[in-house]
Amino acid sequence: MHGLGELKEKAEKALQKKAPFGEDINLDQFDSAPVLHSYMADEDLCGIPQEEQKRLIMAGLDVTKKERGGTFFQKDTSVIHCHSPQEGIEVLPVRKALEKDWIGEYFWKLAQVDVDKYTASAALDLHDGYVIRALPGSKSIYPVQACLYLDKEGLQQNVHNLIITEEGSELHIITGCSTSPHMKKGIHIGISEFFVKKNAKLSFTMIHNWAEDMHVRPRSVARVEEGGLFLNNYICMKPVRSLQMYPTTYLEGENAVARFYSIIVGSPGSEYDLGGRIFLKKPGNKAEIVARAISNGGKIIARGHLIGEVAEIKAHLECKGLLLKGGLIHAIPELEGHADGVEMSHEAAVGKIAQEEISYLMSRGLGEEEATSTIVRGFLNVDIPGLPSQLKAEIDRVIEQSDKDMM
Repeated sequence: MHGLGELKEKAEKALQKKAPFGEDINLDQFDSAPVLHSYMADEDLCGIPQEEQKRLIMAGLDVTKKERGGTFFQKDTSVIHCHSPQEGIEVLPVRKALEKDWIGEYFWKLAQVDVDKYTASAALDLHDGYVIRALPGSKSIYPVQACLYLDKEGLQQNVHNLIITEEGSELHIITGCSTSPHMKKGIHIGISEFFVKKNAKLSFTMIHNWAEDMHVRPRSVARVEEGGLFLNNYICMKPVRSLQMYPTTYLEGENAVARFYSIIVGSPGSEYDLGGRIFLKKPGNKAEIVARAISNGGKIIARGHLIGEVAEIKAHLECKGLLLKGGLIHAIPELEGHADGVEMSHEAAVGKIAQEEISYLMSRGLGEEEATSTIVRGFLNVDIPGLPSQLKAEIDRVIEQSDKDMM
């Protein structure tokens, strides 16, 4: 593909470049050699051991594919299942997509290959990843599910994902990342580029369910055209060694909208440095970043940056943290207005569960643990407008199950 030589040259120069924030990881300790797995038919998916199925369902992947508009499943470096029965919705491995003429409009067009050594490594040693594309005017009846799964100990998994909603289309995706029950250590590097075209709608819900000694480095960039809507939901309620991500969205058409919602639970030994940045570049743009963070002893840095470049834009940033069993929550909200007539606000708060709230619920017949659990679930309940009922049910299920583990 034209331009790959130049990309490689930039990537090689950036191999030693550290990320601007977050823990720097020595990639030499991981193995990125290909790991071959056989392709799985529908009946083979249902034959996956129950212990593994449990981890997959906690990352949003239903092996029965019930109420799913398509499935992508990558294990280590191999794509083991890829299919979409829904007309107007394409799901294919990125390596296969690279053989098509139209891919040149999208591959490495938003993300920069030389941002840091993680982007560089993904470019130089790409394993695979997915392309999910809604054709013009198509509407996804059920959400498409995608899963990036690690099974080999000590693996560095490099993926590149492209999500494209053509003009007037509507696409809902639930994507999960997880590790096998026996795996302990590895690193996941994921490049994702989102293209939301004129009057298109995309909801992207990501659920992480990692091993306790995993390092995770997603790198995401989105572009939203006139009248487009991008909902980006992120949930991580299980232990992870370190997670560092800072997705960026550019609202480049009038009346384009982006909303980021995240739910994070930090466990002892876990470090999270995450947030989001949205550029509002045209009149009528709207943006919202909402984060809910609970520390059970982990370290959470929650960033948010809204940049209003023109008048007649609205943006809101909200971060609320709950210290349940110690740890650290550091909220870093940023508002940046560049023109008269911007309307921007932020709200940040970090605290603990009030004893009077627990006492009140206990007076109504609940035990102390049950009362605390009820308050935590209420705290994590974020109303996400525009989310299909199936995805809302998935999020509620993950929160409920994780809440049991947490308490």
